[in-house]
Amino acid sequence: MNSEPKKYARWRQEMVDKQIISRGITDSRLIDAMRFVPRHLFVSEALVDSAYGDFPLPIGEGQTISQPYIIAEMTQNLCLKGHERVLEIGTGSGYQAAVLAQVAKQIYTIEIKEKLYHKANKILKLLGYNTIQTQHSDGYFGWPEQAPFDAIMITAAIDHIPPPLLKQLKDGGRLDLPLGNPFSYQNLVMVTKKGEDLSVKQITGVLFVPMTGYALKKPSP
Repeated sequence: MNSEPKKYARWRQEMVDKQIISRGITDSRLIDAMRFVPRHLFVSEALVDSAYGDFPLPIGEGQTISQPYIIAEMTQNLCLKGHERVLEIGTGSGYQAAVLAQVAKQIYTIEIKEKLYHKANKILKLLGYNTIQTQHSDGYFGWPEQAPFDAIMITAAIDHIPPPLLKQLKDGGRLDLPLGNPFSYQNLVMVTKKGEDLSVKQITGVLFVPMTGYALKKPSP
């Protein structure tokens, strides 16, 4: 980070000013995190100069790194204060996990695509994110050995809320996900667990790649 070309720091500043703050993101810790995390290191060399653009980018294996604003919106929705243990479903490039690690205590992130898992794990370790634990498995079933979690984020589209993840969420915890047809548009939804009940709030329309594995095999309820 200290030896990176100055243009990347400038691009991060512009990204935050024009794409994040201007759209209503107000969490100062999150804003600082997005000014700090080197997004260009999480994309292929061919896409480095596009890393801070206002759009998602392909990362291989049919997956994408989400638009910066969507990453900020999903993170802010979790209302993290710094002490939380967070589960992320869909590590992808590792960028979202890196942002989460700046604003929460411990991050557990699961990736089903083996190549992406190894690539993300490598860059996260290289950057010194020792509060992030990674796992190569089907995120539908969560990470029961590390449960319960204060917050859970699903970074791929699914047409129902996975019961195993609800079970692993603390009472009062928040689950953020793109809910709807995995092959069309979805709604970004915030689910708050209140005992046996769920409070569901729709945030905005989104378009995410489908959650794979068991999520596509299981008939929706």
